[in-house]
Amino acid sequence: MVKKWMMTALSAVLALTVAGCSTDSGTTTGSGAAAGGGKQSNGKTKVVYWTPDRHDADFMKSKIEQFNQTNKDNIEVEMTVMGDNYPQAVDIAFASKQAPDVFQIDDFQTYYQKGYLAPIDGYMSDAMKETFKDSLIENKNTIDGKVYTLPNTGQIWRLVYNKDIFQKAGIASPPKTIAEMVADAKKITEVGKSEGIYGFASPFKSGSGFWRAANTIAGASTNEGIDGFNYKTGQFDFNMYKSIAEALRQMNQDGSMLPGVESLDIDPLRAQFAQGKIGMYINHSGEPGVYKDQFPTKENWGAAPVPTEDGTIKGASQVIGGSYIGINADSKNKEAAWKFMEYVYSTDLQGEYYEKGYGISLIPAVLSSDKKPSIPGIEGFLPKKVDAIFPANPSVITESSLEGMKWAEAFSAYVFTGGDLDGVIKDLNTRYNAALEKSKAAGLTKIAADPSFDSSELQGKLSKEE
Repeated sequence: MVKKWMMTALSAVLALTVAGCSTDSGTTTGSGAAAGGGKQSNGKTKVVYWTPDRHDADFMKSKIEQFNQTNKDNIEVEMTVMGDNYPQAVDIAFASKQAPDVFQIDDFQTYYQKGYLAPIDGYMSDAMKETFKDSLIENKNTIDGKVYTLPNTGQIWRLVYNKDIFQKAGIASPPKTIAEMVADAKKITEVGKSEGIYGFASPFKSGSGFWRAANTIAGASTNEGIDGFNYKTGQFDFNMYKSIAEALRQMNQDGSMLPGVESLDIDPLRAQFAQGKIGMYINHSGEPGVYKDQFPTKENWGAAPVPTEDGTIKGASQVIGGSYIGINADSKNKEAAWKFMEYVYSTDLQGEYYEKGYGISLIPAVLSSDKKPSIPGIEGFLPKKVDAIFPANPSVITESSLEGMKWAEAFSAYVFTGGDLDGVIKDLNTRYNAALEKSKAAGLTKIAADPSFDSSELQGKLSKEE
């Protein structure tokens, strides 16, 4: 009965994947998506690859077509582009023994703890080990000396804004403080509401609406932590989000947010921005590719540093990166899976990926090459001195033991319904730190307090440019 439920659930999850690719080209989406590869009737070894990324789907589709047509190992890769329910789909697929051979790692520590990942050290050539030796991060790529995934690109987070809308509202430059962001959103809405233009939006359909808008601001506004975790104390302290939650609440009360934002997903938001209906939002360096291929736009837009509490950066602007794709520990096609993985990580493919603006590379061999991105809008996302990759923290591991609502969802609820914000924060601190202790007791994390931690010292490792 349990197995039947899992198969039904997996089919339902796959049915929600993004439409638009063809199985004839080695890519698929929708209810026809298969899990788990193997030998096919044509004698080829099928490798199934899952990814939640949509912004680069066309590019990766073309590269997989090329791999399928040119590899000499008789391998055929089938790519499935998943929806926002990707983590659930991965868990169900592994539970029902229907997991893909290669899959994107959105939560390295959890996937490692669950036994989803196969080590790849034995497959890597000496040259490949040399290429990545300075890029590997403990608890993001490696654990106990074994490598499970390699970095490819990092998400550089910025305030994305419509320059013409700002000019129309009489705003000379993007906001540097949270208070300025609130004021600018109000001005834009006052000027543009009659044309359906609003000052601010975020995809509040899920907790990511608060997370996207707030997490980078928090990391830059304080030098103590990110994801609600204080590296100095080794405890969760969600006070880092208080001023941001108040600002988003104020924008909602002012009517400065796009109507219906509480049920908005990221792609519908992008579609509205591409039509010139949103003044600003916060997202990452995948946006230039989105507005080139997925939602082509003629709007005059740009990217600027996210605002901070007082207009200065006390910590660092978070770069999300480190983990990318890995091989299913239970795959019967590990050799073939590695051939595909090696192809994806090749400097030629990664260099073209970077050059076309789908992501900012974290691979030194790519960054030092002559290939530079020239896609419109990418200039605002290129790494600066203040951009940095934070150490791993136990946020996701802790949530596996958490009782009650997650922090991004709790703050989102406050943004739209109000209430006692101090009480919300106190409740989150209590529940998260209790769950953290459970995770430590279960041996799920060894991350401890680092009293000397100062995130401003992370600056300058990706770029020296001011």
